[in-house]
Amino acid sequence: MKAVVLREVGGDLTLEDVPDAEGENVVDVRAAGVNFADILIRRGLYPQMPDLPHVLGNEVAGDLGGRRVVALPRSAGGYAELVDIDPKWTFDLPVGASYAGGAAFLTTYLTAYIPLRWQVRVTSASTVLVHAGSGGVGSAAIQLAKLLGAHVVATASSDEKRAYAREQGADEAVGYDEIDSLSVDVVIDPVGGEVFTRSLAILKPLGNIVAIGFTGGLWQDPSVQWLVGRNVGVQGLFLGRLMKHDPQFVRGCADELLELWAKGEIEPAVGATFPLADASGAHALIESRKHVGKVVLEP
Repeated sequence: MKAVVLREVGGDLTLEDVPDAEGENVVDVRAAGVNFADILIRRGLYPQMPDLPHVLGNEVAGDLGGRRVVALPRSAGGYAELVDIDPKWTFDLPVGASYAGGAAFLTTYLTAYIPLRWQVRVTSASTVLVHAGSGGVGSAAIQLAKLLGAHVVATASSDEKRAYAREQGADEAVGYDEIDSLSVDVVIDPVGGEVFTRSLAILKPLGNIVAIGFTGGLWQDPSVQWLVGRNVGVQGLFLGRLMKHDPQFVRGCADELLELWAKGEIEPAVGATFPLADASGAHALIESRKHVGKVVLEP
């Protein structure tokens, strides 16, 4: 079979012939999601680096014994024609859903849903600020916050991206240079860095910011005295670790999200697709910060 192999940190992504995946749970991959974690691994910046050589990719959609499924591989390896998946993390695609949508679904929606549903309080009276609102997680967070009845403000770095965030359901879309005048109840933040720090100051009393990523740099730890004085809170989500500690809870969340998708209440945002042989092009698009939605490989 063909797979995209990373042989060294900072190296090329090369399409190679590798031994076929084996086992009772081998998916014929029709689409593989590209996540920012893949970029970090390639650059040697991921906190838990795998051994190299390594086949990237931690979510796929494809065919398994006559079923159309979305699934998580046992140990990455999604950038391939075939992959051994974990049956505990395998779900049927909704009728009519695309494989590309399936590859854009699990990690993005779980990352947005768990904090919005379980870690913070969101009602019809809430204003939710979603950073990087044109990205995969941002698009999911916008859709889900709107389902909860919130007024949603999204940030994005260009007019095109702000328009895309509004297409996903955001009531407003602003540039990062405009956030200091806002006043919000909840912030969903996959950016980190100085954007996270600035966002603390715009929380209303009893508001919360959820740290879910650091595409813009690592966080500067807020002082507890500052949080107490402002009556605000910081939540964090590391989906991979939560899946290990409480898999039953996370699988239940996945089932709830799949039901929402089947009803047409949410829709994964696929912004670009690339052939498997051009995984480097997919990475380059993400690193250019010009993509919208989720980037997907199609073997």
